[in-house]
Amino acid sequence: MKVAVSGKGGVGKTFVAAGIAHFLAKNGFKVLAIDADPTPNLAFTLGISREEASEIVPVSENHELIKEKTGMGFGGVYRLSFTVDDIVRNFSTPSPLGVNLLVMGTVRSAGTGCMCPANAVVRALLRHLIVERDEAVVIDMEAGIEHFGRGTAKHVNFMIGVTDSSLKSLETVRKISSLASEMGISRTFIVGNKVVSEKEKEGISMFASQSDLEVLGWIPYDEKILDSDRLGESPFIYAKESSAVQALMEIGKMLLARASA
Repeated sequence: MKVAVSGKGGVGKTFVAAGIAHFLAKNGFKVLAIDADPTPNLAFTLGISREEASEIVPVSENHELIKEKTGMGFGGVYRLSFTVDDIVRNFSTPSPLGVNLLVMGTVRSAGTGCMCPANAVVRALLRHLIVERDEAVVIDMEAGIEHFGRGTAKHVNFMIGVTDSSLKSLETVRKISSLASEMGISRTFIVGNKVVSEKEKEGISMFASQSDLEVLGWIPYDEKILDSDRLGESPFIYAKESSAVQALMEIGKMLLARASA
């Protein structure tokens, strides 16, 4: 079970990614959550304290690790072949939700240093995590669609596009689905988030139908999620009985059913 969660900024993709990881952990999976967003917030959503989160160094910014792995030396010369299987063991952070977190940092695009040692390590690690390891992996992607050019989510089983009812969010999800298909990811779903009315739900459903996309589920707008965010608390601890969290757990069940089909 390798899942990437993407969407326009502000639609709640980190909430959805954390919720799916939490659901899988509750159902007996060994789960690794990857924060691949340049402004990482997944730690807080998984219940990791602010103090502990502040001590996490993204893999792409861990200069000692990069040097150790690539043998980076004079003149910018470095190894292209190295092992990365120990990075999860040594640098992931356990969360109160039973999910281990690895903060990846930015994978740069072509023309902006994509062949630097740090990106060589990040790319090798992502491939290892998605292709070679046997635990469930949930990736909280960078907002928008630029990351598709970097191949960050290549080889995942499922791409989930999170959207609200705005046209910009819906169009972003449509582009995500198209780019995912070009990468060979055939199973892309929509999750409607922050839904306040049946009219909004109908609008998202119509858009999904016209775009030949399946809606995996709906998450209602919920003030308790905003409250938990303002307090710096995980919604899955502070507001675990809220309507939004319960809806997300149902989405987890639907995803698991699709994986088993």
